[in-house]
Amino acid sequence: MPVRINFADDIDAAFQGKPEASSKLLEYAELLNPDSIKILSGVKSEYAELIGELMSEGKIIRLNTEAYPDSYLYRSDPSDVARTEQDTYICTRSRDEAGPTNNWMAPEEAKQKLKALLHNSMEGRRLLVLPYILGPGDSGFSKVGMVLTDSPYVAANQMIIAKVGKDAMEKLDSKFVLGIHATLSLDPKNRYIAHFPEERLIISVNTNYGGNALLSKKCHALRIASYVARQEGVIAEHMMAMELTSPDGKSYGITGAFPSSSGKTNLAMLMLPKDYAGKGWKARLVSDDISWLNLTGGRLNAINPEYGFFGVATGTNEHTNPNAMKSVMSNTIFTNVALDPERMLPWWEGLGSVPKKLLDWQGREYNGDGKAAHPNSRFTTPIAQYPELSEKYFDPVGLPINAILFGGRRKTLVPLVFEALSWEHGILIGAMLRAERTAAAAGKIGEIINDPMAMRPFCGYNMADYFDHWHNVGNRLKEKPRIYNVNWFRTNERGEFMWPGFGENMRVLNWITERADGKGVATKTPIGYLPETESFDRGSTSVEVLGQLLHVDKEGWLAELDAVEPFFESFGERFPKWLWKEFHDLRGRLEGY
Repeated sequence: MPVRINFADDIDAAFQGKPEASSKLLEYAELLNPDSIKILSGVKSEYAELIGELMSEGKIIRLNTEAYPDSYLYRSDPSDVARTEQDTYICTRSRDEAGPTNNWMAPEEAKQKLKALLHNSMEGRRLLVLPYILGPGDSGFSKVGMVLTDSPYVAANQMIIAKVGKDAMEKLDSKFVLGIHATLSLDPKNRYIAHFPEERLIISVNTNYGGNALLSKKCHALRIASYVARQEGVIAEHMMAMELTSPDGKSYGITGAFPSSSGKTNLAMLMLPKDYAGKGWKARLVSDDISWLNLTGGRLNAINPEYGFFGVATGTNEHTNPNAMKSVMSNTIFTNVALDPERMLPWWEGLGSVPKKLLDWQGREYNGDGKAAHPNSRFTTPIAQYPELSEKYFDPVGLPINAILFGGRRKTLVPLVFEALSWEHGILIGAMLRAERTAAAAGKIGEIINDPMAMRPFCGYNMADYFDHWHNVGNRLKEKPRIYNVNWFRTNERGEFMWPGFGENMRVLNWITERADGKGVATKTPIGYLPETESFDRGSTSVEVLGQLLHVDKEGWLAELDAVEPFFESFGERFPKWLWKEFHDLRGRLEGY
């Protein structure tokens, strides 16, 4: 069925001088066949209209306007609550280009299947079009995209986490990323999140949740962006970034890759211990989730492509993350949290005592069985509301990076902190990163999985080439950041955390800043440089416990290498030879220890 002529006229008028955007929109409008098309300009009234529509349809609930002004609760379908990696595809011409860590589908096969699902799928519905910018508007490292969706919920969230509107419309060029999202019937058996990196195209169907549907986030800012970054000689990473400023005014840039629930957000939003704050230290946020790293001035610099947070609510409270709590108190969309219906307040595990009356994340009366809020419940909040936002967030080049952290949630083996012996050894540390699976992705909770650089679900091409790309970037750097492995989650024989974590992690960062200045005392071990217990600021942690946290378990590490080796072998001949050398050198150092 041909697209209505007035749609074509409206699209041509809206995208005057942007033939690539106009033709793509016309192509998919004809396929989707909506009753109407609305191109969003990014003004507040449009957001209010979207929220009003959702409320009138009973799909979103207004929260207490005094406690949480302009904030709402949305409940997703119970089958649509997390990233579904088994439904996520990289569609490149060659299977080898996608690599063994990605699900692959040939582009033509994928398009044939998806276009059949999309055909007339928006008949009787409205197509919302959102041009957007990722990154500071005046940065040469920012990127543009356009999302087409039939979901007011997705559109409202997109208006928070990306810069939607006229500025993006003006910047659309032949290299923009196009995202097509269709809710359809939310059939999990026909759910696809397909990426075509060679075409800069994303198609997502039968989902209305988070990273599956908010296509500017993981789909564009990581999967497509990582593919493009390799071509452009930069890096797009699943990394937080923060700026530490010492009492004498010296700035340190810290970025870090952590799999889900491994401490990334809490580190990015660090609340300093009183003794550090009292001395004049400052900790400010640049990014909580994604960092694009460019090479300017011979060093790495991080920009945050996003304009808002899409953070995990469960476990967030005044103790674990007070700055996040300050941020979410207004203009926030909560997804799959519980509700105190008498006071119309959101609630989740970790927030405090359970209210007398509580509705769980599906709207049912909560009787104490199981979790009231979904473990992957979320908040979508403008980043401008964050109380300690670094000025470097707005910088077109970004935050100069002194240190890169890799950290997975591990109960045993991995020390509190150690430093790589070299850039190549640091890449090995990142490539060996393993962590316990969490509720953010479907699968068995607690299972230890390989998650190199926390990018396994998000790398848009073969990870063997990705490791090589890191190596090539390092060769172009005049000043390489030091690379560290951290682990806040070691437990004792009673299952208790041995390190207090949260703000106390500043004591680890302090040692890292000392190392950046060439002052921090360290001992060389087979796995890397470890702090000396006598000079390390351990806070309230005893010397005995700190010694256990900094112990190198030779047999445990040899077993870890045995566990990781099959994963590396899965890449076949494509796996870098220089990285195999680093792997075998590490084994040799341990065997001689």
